[in-house]
Amino acid sequence: MRKATLYRFSLPMEAGVILRYQRLKTRDGFLIHLQENGRDGWGEISPLPEFSHETLEQAKTAVVEWLQQWCQNRCLNQSQRSQPEESALPSVAFGLSCALAELRGELPEEADYRKAPLCTGDPDDVILRLGNMAGQKIAKVKVGLYEAVRDGMVVNVMLEAVPELQLRLDANRSWTPAKAESFAKYVNPDYRQRIAFLEEPCKTREESLVFARETGIAIAWDESVREDDFIVEAQEGVSAIIIKPTLVGSIARCRQLISEAHQLGLEAVISSSIETSFGLTQLARLAHWLTPDTLPGLDTLDLIQSQLIRCWPDSTMPCVTLDKLETVWSHECQS
Repeated sequence: MRKATLYRFSLPMEAGVILRYQRLKTRDGFLIHLQENGRDGWGEISPLPEFSHETLEQAKTAVVEWLQQWCQNRCLNQSQRSQPEESALPSVAFGLSCALAELRGELPEEADYRKAPLCTGDPDDVILRLGNMAGQKIAKVKVGLYEAVRDGMVVNVMLEAVPELQLRLDANRSWTPAKAESFAKYVNPDYRQRIAFLEEPCKTREESLVFARETGIAIAWDESVREDDFIVEAQEGVSAIIIKPTLVGSIARCRQLISEAHQLGLEAVISSSIETSFGLTQLARLAHWLTPDTLPGLDTLDLIQSQLIRCWPDSTMPCVTLDKLETVWSHECQS
């Protein structure tokens, strides 16, 4: 028996979550459930508005087409069966690869539930959380949302307040070279080595590489990783690549990028694209499996008001159960 079911979810976001040019009011997507010979596999498909190239409807069309082929293959003779091709849409490719990996027992259950605290505004809360954090102290700060000078002062304050802190920064290509230089001026040169990396400070890779060379602040590739011409290579000033599977693609594609990065001595960080608790728990398992020595960037749980079916450990947020979801497609083949 082979059965596939597609569920749709829509969870309210916390107020004030803005992605580039729009306020995100709900987190919308699909859950896939694959069943075969008594085994189950699940995956989340949730394109991120303003970041994913595919829309929710495009993702739905693609996943239904894939699931139809997957179910129909069961009804074919053994010699005629083949796996449907991997979807060209990253969110679909990733969700389906997770479901297949669970179905085949390939995605380990062990997970890395540690989180690098995310600071999007007042740093005091994050500094307090870091004080209660055992082991390695790593935090992430979104920069580029305010004036570069303010960002530099916030970074300086955090690095001064927590001497053992390593900071990850993310500018989302928001700065001109002049603004990036203005930011760097407000970061004490003695603290710059404790900036683990600054993700894509400038609008072009060339400008970001110049920034790294001139300031001594390491950078990481994020948006670039998802571009067709991206090649993992050793470059002066580059210390890491950021892997956001919902935006990158299948587990196989993520593994390839991580392997290439590690071979060159670069860090690879698995990071969220505001998935639900369901997707985040799978990302935590992926991080424990593929990047066991690196703290993943998964501190986005609190941006959504509810969890979904699989809950994050120790979270007290309410959880939406499967019976509350809409079934949008289902098919079963007994052959």
